[in-house]
Amino acid sequence: MGPGKRGLLTAALTVVCTVTVLAAPGTAFAAPTPTPAPTPKASGTPTAPTPPPDKDLERVRQKLDGLYHDAAVATDAYNAAEEKAEKQSAEIVALAKKIVEGQQRLKRLKNQAGAAARSQYRTGGLPPTAQFLLSDDPGQFLDGAGLVLQGQSATKKLLGEVTRTQKELREYADDASAQWKKLEAGRKAKAAAKKRIERQIDAAEKLESQLEKKEKERLAKLEEAAALKAQTAWLDTGVLKDVDGKASARGKKAVAFATAQLGKPYVWGAEGPDSFDCSGLTSQAWAAAGHPVPRTSQEQWKQLRHVDVKDMRPGDLVIYFGDASHVAMYIGDGAIIHAPRPGRSVTVAGAGSMPILGVVRPDA
Repeated sequence: MGPGKRGLLTAALTVVCTVTVLAAPGTAFAAPTPTPAPTPKASGTPTAPTPPPDKDLERVRQKLDGLYHDAAVATDAYNAAEEKAEKQSAEIVALAKKIVEGQQRLKRLKNQAGAAARSQYRTGGLPPTAQFLLSDDPGQFLDGAGLVLQGQSATKKLLGEVTRTQKELREYADDASAQWKKLEAGRKAKAAAKKRIERQIDAAEKLESQLEKKEKERLAKLEEAAALKAQTAWLDTGVLKDVDGKASARGKKAVAFATAQLGKPYVWGAEGPDSFDCSGLTSQAWAAAGHPVPRTSQEQWKQLRHVDVKDMRPGDLVIYFGDASHVAMYIGDGAIIHAPRPGRSVTVAGAGSMPILGVVRPDA
């Protein structure tokens, strides 16, 4: 392991240990105590404005969570539409190649059919019985009759192949037309999802921009407190007492890839190398491990094998929220690596800091 990766891993483990210690079972966490407003002086000197109470900032935090959650759902829809578009485009290209090959084959078959027709014309088009009666050498005719019958059979087969090729070409054209329609529908779905993402993120950024610097700092502390409270509640269930799974060889590679991305910014729709969204990180990590998985968190939840939380091991993917709109990679000791949301970077967090829907294993 190089010094750069060792430093990243050391930093990650430090954070994990901190989270584990601070969020150990039985530890209680309280929201930060509001800073009391300064007492007015008798001299009448103006006092600093009183910051809004934490309960107001808590409402802001919940509002931001909702906006970013909706943006995550829209991001999944965008990524799904993009993945489908790539597959449909590939299918259209494959169909186009089949159509070109079919047209070339049909041209050859028509040339062969034309040659057969010209040959028949040269014989006068007489039926075999008439040719036999007019022949000066009936024996020679009988010897050639077999060749005539073979030629007729070949011509019939040739015409049948022409018909089949024409039918295939019509089917390819119909399939290509259907794929174009799906591609157009996907383009519209992708554009609509992009608008939803931008609308939700713009609303969240506008809300945050209205806060003063100290309010943003207190809001960040409220976010940390909420995450630690959720992690503590999760650990208090004793969920980790039976979790001792060891990472597979590919799982270790996936975790190493994810660890190397620590500190890179979240950007919706991004799959690296400089930025990631949540499922972009997990899908690229497993692609780097030599085991491709679906692009979106929802498809990862649908298609990959589900495992019990008590059986999870490093490299498994933890799916969050009832709509499977977020995904992270489990790295052991109750911790995950994930790309949280816009405005945040790839980081280590407690696996129970968000509502867990379930766990899936890419290399089951």
